[in-house]
Amino acid sequence: MSFAGHADSGYAYRPALDGVRAVAVIAVLLFHGAAFLPGGFLGVDAFFVLSGFLITSLLLAERDRHGRIRLTAFWGRRARRLLPALLVVLVVTVVGAHYLLPEESPLRLRWDALSALSYVANWRMIYQGGGYFDQTAPASALQHTWSLGIEEQFYLLWPLLLLAIPRRFLALACCAGALASAAVMALLYDPVDLDRAYFGTDTRAQALLVGCALAARPLARWVAAVAGALGGGVFLVALARAGGSDAWLYRGGFLLVAAAVAGVIAHAVASPRGLTARFLALPALVWVGQISYGLYLWHWPLYQFLTAERTGMSGFNLLAFRLAVTIAVATASYQLIEQPIRRRLRLPRLVLPAATVTAMAGVTAVVVVMTPVQGLPSSPMVLKAPGASTAPAQTSPMRRPGRKPGKLPRVTFFGDSVAWSLGTYWPRTPGLDVSVAAVQGCGIALLPEIKQLGTLHTNIEGCERWPGRWRAAANKYDPDVAVILLDRWELMDRKLNGRWTHVGEPDYNAYLTRQLRQGIEIAGARGARVVLLTAPYTHRSERPDGGLYPEDQPSRVDAWNALLRKVAADMPKPPAIIDLNKRVCPDGKFTWSIQGLRVRSDGLHFTPAGVQRWIAPWLAPQLAALAR
Repeated sequence: MSFAGHADSGYAYRPALDGVRAVAVIAVLLFHGAAFLPGGFLGVDAFFVLSGFLITSLLLAERDRHGRIRLTAFWGRRARRLLPALLVVLVVTVVGAHYLLPEESPLRLRWDALSALSYVANWRMIYQGGGYFDQTAPASALQHTWSLGIEEQFYLLWPLLLLAIPRRFLALACCAGALASAAVMALLYDPVDLDRAYFGTDTRAQALLVGCALAARPLARWVAAVAGALGGGVFLVALARAGGSDAWLYRGGFLLVAAAVAGVIAHAVASPRGLTARFLALPALVWVGQISYGLYLWHWPLYQFLTAERTGMSGFNLLAFRLAVTIAVATASYQLIEQPIRRRLRLPRLVLPAATVTAMAGVTAVVVVMTPVQGLPSSPMVLKAPGASTAPAQTSPMRRPGRKPGKLPRVTFFGDSVAWSLGTYWPRTPGLDVSVAAVQGCGIALLPEIKQLGTLHTNIEGCERWPGRWRAAANKYDPDVAVILLDRWELMDRKLNGRWTHVGEPDYNAYLTRQLRQGIEIAGARGARVVLLTAPYTHRSERPDGGLYPEDQPSRVDAWNALLRKVAADMPKPPAIIDLNKRVCPDGKFTWSIQGLRVRSDGLHFTPAGVQRWIAPWLAPQLAALAR
């Protein structure tokens, strides 16, 4: 983000530029905390443009004044301004997540913190890896640090490039670079995987370079007036109408928005007594702009901590509470951390790097210590006598013709990642031979256009082969009981016949019925007793306003479970139905813990302890009874 100070660098302070910061950070805060400003994410682009303009102006002013640019002094100022507050945020977030965000993957949070500390968070977001659970998890508590990474990379590289580019060609070089960056973004644009285009340093450099071009070649006052009027209108319309997945943004739209912001900045600078500058220099906006770095740093982790579930608030009340807390914390950060270090800390040249390295090492140690990678506890389980059977008696699967030899009842779990977590965390059970054929990220629905957590997605590569993978597993393991658990992917909005639809609607129910019947037939093809587990209620992530995304709505889960029962009843050989939802959500609603035991890890998947101490002791006897 653009938080360059300029009062101490020979560049005249302009209150209106703090106003630009304020507008940018307010847009981001509202975008992340409400649903009525869909283009608020463009506040980050406003920061980028302002950063390019300010940093280039500062460096050019220094070169004009001294005939050179003192690189170590520049980087030292940047470190004093930006690093201390970031270190505090990283420590508080990591420690706070340990207690307040138990659903956050410890390994993912560790790498997110370390990438933020090394200012490469944007590339971490692109190539985050970490397996299916991390790749499909809600946004990390440190995801917002991606923009800080781009900024710091700019601070590191741009002064060096500036020294190499002749002054008379600087504006032209900046414009050419911005166009090239926009072209790269357009080439890398993928409507179902936006990460590379959105987070890349090369693709987002266009906004920074637009700001650099403005600093290299200021606009005449009348041109700036026209650019300011047009730019302000374009930016406001984009804030109100743009969507993060809109194709036009990636095909020149981001460049247009950057140019619009540059127009506003140009007018504010060229006409300090003009309407634009006077509005942006309002005391309230200037104050918000001055604490904008803290607001940006703190808002996202605080939003993750202050959830609707934890606060009991939603909508405007939740937004107001989050903003109040964020403003209070950011103000304290500004007064107690940022300003004292920036203004009063003047360390000898060799002490600052040593202090910086020591502080970063300390934060690294905290990150490693506070984010242990959880193991999978496992203890043997003894089968107890089962209760009443869950389905009509049939011929014993263990005595079916053609069964592969084996004395123990064989149970195989089919389904998606929820079934995978159930089967993988299953304890050692002397009376059962358990195998897992569930595929992470793959349900039985194959329609390619999906809405997940409010954004467009498609099926994970290879999911279209689920029938063959299920069939191969059935032949390999030859289960006596085939357990099917499907949850997330069947509950999302998908486009069918050109229309967005979901479970509970007739056309989509008909599609799911065909897919489910196929799955049941494959799983039971060798004579296995098929068991359908009802899907438990979920709470994977909250919308910005505190509400649930459609796929987490209890009505979706109820509609899916009703479909399971209807399909089972209509089959010639009805599968057994076991109500896992009632076991995992005994009060008829989503719950994280039961009797003090945490059973859900991230609002969707099961914890190892939850499977081994709550689900398996209840489910295993029923599966053993169905096998015999």
